[in-house]
Amino acid sequence: MVHLDGGSFLMGSDSAETFPSDGEGPVRTITLSPLYVASTAVTNEQFAEFVHARRYVTDAERIGSSFVFHAHSIEKNLPSPLGTPWWVEVVGASWAQPEGLGSSIAARPDFPVVHVSWNDALAYCHWAGVRLPTEAEWEYAARGGLVQKSFPWGDQLTPNGQHMCNIWQGTFPHADFGEDGFTAVAPADSYKPNRFGLFNMVGNTWEWCADFFDKTWHIGAHAFDPAGAPSGLHRVLKGGSFLCHESYCNRYRVSARTGNTQDTSSAHIGFRVVRDV
Repeated sequence: MVHLDGGSFLMGSDSAETFPSDGEGPVRTITLSPLYVASTAVTNEQFAEFVHARRYVTDAERIGSSFVFHAHSIEKNLPSPLGTPWWVEVVGASWAQPEGLGSSIAARPDFPVVHVSWNDALAYCHWAGVRLPTEAEWEYAARGGLVQKSFPWGDQLTPNGQHMCNIWQGTFPHADFGEDGFTAVAPADSYKPNRFGLFNMVGNTWEWCADFFDKTWHIGAHAFDPAGAPSGLHRVLKGGSFLCHESYCNRYRVSARTGNTQDTSSAHIGFRVVRDV
């Protein structure tokens, strides 16, 4: 894990790129205590150790299914119950069988674990002696010391034509050209780390945060080590994923945010952990 000094930073964005319903703004000054942040998202290998030690059953395994991007599913021509035809509910899809029954993570020990709910991530944290980051901690870590930049490396998505993260290139959701090297989840330490030494803070997989999702709660005096809204129906997700594209979901910016229910799992949701100093 990487030690971060904490301190004050500008959180959020007032950019025209933001989604008003997400509540990214206004920009506000936040002050954080020092902390340790994992350099990568939790990997399949790490999560497997937890599952085997605790004989843990994830929400997806308990429910019996999870959501997979349609082009990656082992089963074809499945209906989409979400109203978004690129997502299909696949029986048997889970962290260990990401594309459905018969798929495997055997060749992907260093890939981020996916199909993990917020509940699953919290259970892992309790076992490992760590915790989920608050949204403020996550964004501070993702920014890497840069001030009000869109991405962990600056404002240009592909500086000098170089791909810096794993997102969608092409026509969403029909054709991903894979110009960044991947058309699905990439290894957890892909691409260059940010200035704090943290990998894949945007793109690749969404990452759970501890906070309840609320688009207005942060507009106020919650400036020191904010822990998020006191209640809610959803938890915060940050960072975007390999499915993000400017035409549909350009939430691969460091200030971008979304939320989902605590038992939700899918092929593009993982998590990263932190530890107090």
